[in-house]
Amino acid sequence: MKSSSKGGLVYSTEHGRMCPACGQPAAACACKAQSAVVGDGVVRVSRQSKGRGGKTVTLVKGVALDAIALAALGKQLRTACGSGGTVKDGVIEIQGDHCDLVMDVLEKQGHKPKRAGV
Repeated sequence: MKSSSKGGLVYSTEHGRMCPACGQPAAACACKAQSAVVGDGVVRVSRQSKGRGGKTVTLVKGVALDAIALAALGKQLRTACGSGGTVKDGVIEIQGDHCDLVMDVLEKQGHKPKRAGV
């Protein structure tokens, strides 16, 4: 079998996800490659329906948290809204129009959200 610089172990049944940079399990990663902070610190909450088949989603952008904390915040917001959603590329997407509720939850957690768009 060829060994290439782009290949490597991605998932192990024993340890789960593996870090691509250091090869350790993601929970015990030594390099913390996934802990880069994404966002400019200005939290923007907006509503969007373009390119989504008419479905409306609430977007939260600019939260200055690492990937793990951002995923936890996304989970809290989805639970508060009672709907589904995801975190993609540093943007929290929540299904439905929940801008006001999301802004209230973010303010209670110490963030200063701004309403983006109309």
